[in-house]
Amino acid sequence: MSMYKAGGISIHAVDVAAGRPADGMRVELHRLEPHPEKLAEGRLAASGAFDHATVRGEGIIAGRYEVLFHVGEWLAGQDRDGRFLDIVPFRFAVDDAGQHFHLPFKFTPWGFSLFRGS
Repeated sequence: MSMYKAGGISIHAVDVAAGRPADGMRVELHRLEPHPEKLAEGRLAASGAFDHATVRGEGIIAGRYEVLFHVGEWLAGQDRDGRFLDIVPFRFAVDDAGQHFHLPFKFTPWGFSLFRGS
């Protein structure tokens, strides 16, 4: 059973090189279409998850969205080598706002993987 009810967009980030969640990374969630709007901005919790009403579906309708992960800023704050990645954008479409969209973001200072999880 999922920990989230139907609908919503959840975001979770893990620094796989360090083997820990991206506690404190700044993220933004924007709706691009049909009505452009910044829906959320904040920092990830100690678990690496974004706790915001959009996780529960607030403000989510069918349309195009973008998440911005402020990786470079976060890595600089961790006193980590490498400033290759800066802001990582991820654009995606929501056709059915009743479905839940989980976005697991796994990264190192040099690359990333981002996909729709379950």
